[in-house]
Amino acid sequence: MGVMATTSPAVAADRNVKIINKTNTTMIAFYASRSKTSDWEEDILGDDVLEPGESIRINIDDGTGACKFDFLGEFEDGDEVVKNGVDVCKVGEFSFTQ
Repeated sequence: MGVMATTSPAVAADRNVKIINKTNTTMIAFYASRSKTSDWEEDILGDDVLEPGESIRINIDDGTGACKFDFLGEFEDGDEVVKNGVDVCKVGEFSFTQ
């Protein structure tokens, strides 16, 4: 499928990021972990999914004051996309695209 990711600037350093699924495949899991950590924490979507064209606003704040996070999106067709070093203090939108 060749999924990619794009970003848009944030209005403020509030760590709220709108995750957008601009692919033709359902996103079944989304993870955000502070950069340079060795695990992905928990699936932020939980039992939910992000259908093609849908979006969700997430407060990506782990309480440490960190701004740099790594994102992992898992898709129904088995594709996984990792984007390292996303600055959630500066990015207001993050899109998974084909």
